[in-house]
Amino acid sequence: MNEQTLKGHWDEVKGKIREKWGQLTDDEVSKTNGNLEQIMGLIQRKTGESKDKIESFLQNAGREASGMVERVKNTAQEYASSAAETSQEYADQAMDMARQGYRQTTRLVKQRPVESLAVCFGIGLISGVIVALTMRSR
Repeated sequence: MNEQTLKGHWDEVKGKIREKWGQLTDDEVSKTNGNLEQIMGLIQRKTGESKDKIESFLQNAGREASGMVERVKNTAQEYASSAAETSQEYADQAMDMARQGYRQTTRLVKQRPVESLAVCFGIGLISGVIVALTMRSR
């Protein structure tokens, strides 16, 4: 494991170090700040563990942390893709309903032009009165 990988996944690796070597305090591990040489020296001093075993453990912990980050990233991408598809489906449904409403309105106006004109005139008149009353009250 290189130091850049260790620092990139420090929080995950730090937790695994504390699990493996419980005699290390969180403060001691945190002070190494992801420095590979410092963390290895700390573990050797406190536990007497060999350098090879520590390196092997850190490599495995780093790989696991990288894999975890990759799985989280993939899951987030899947959710985002699913949300985009669902949004598109709802938008398509809304457009279909709007088109259907437009067709029905067009058909109604063609079937009953006088009644449609009277309804529009009434709505316009009522809207005008409401706007006038609102403007007058200010």
